Amino acid sequence: MTVIIDVINDSSSDQIPATTDLQDWCDAAIKQLPADTRPLSLGLRIVDEAESAEINLAYRQKDYATNVLSFGADIPDAVIDSLDEVPLGDLLICAPVVAREASEQGKTLNAHWAHMLIHGILHLHGFGHETDEEAAAMETLEGEILLSLGFEKPYQSELLQH
Repeated sequence: MTVIIDVINDSSSDQIPATTDLQDWCDAAIKQLPADTRPLSLGLRIVDEAESAEINLAYRQKDYATNVLSFGADIPDAVIDSLDEVPLGDLLICAPVVAREASEQGKTLNAHWAHMLIHGILHLHGFGHETDEEAAAMETLEGEILLSLGFEKPYQSELLQH
């Protein structure tokens, strides 16, 4: 399955992974999910903390910058059926938050970027972490995908409290 990523970097960070890495991580996530035979498209916007906090407040009523926000494509099936590409939706990733979390968690920057990208894609496919059962299913799949890419599982001992 092909994922076409439209990356917009509106961040001042110089710690953004290479587009080829972003593509590889998206492809690894999509391989694990049921998908249409058509190519998939994903919008990825990279922002700084002020914009992340503003959007997090507007859409989730949470007044802080967060690592990743997922916005599913809200397009009628009849329209999607007529398209050459199936839109997954959009991800908004806050580069400074991802860098800070990677440092705090003792991860490489690429490992945490891969995790956040995969986490966001799973949200776009309907995965969540509102209940322990949902979180366990999502975290297990995240771990499997990250292992397939050569990264360690992000959740080692207990469920992450989001």
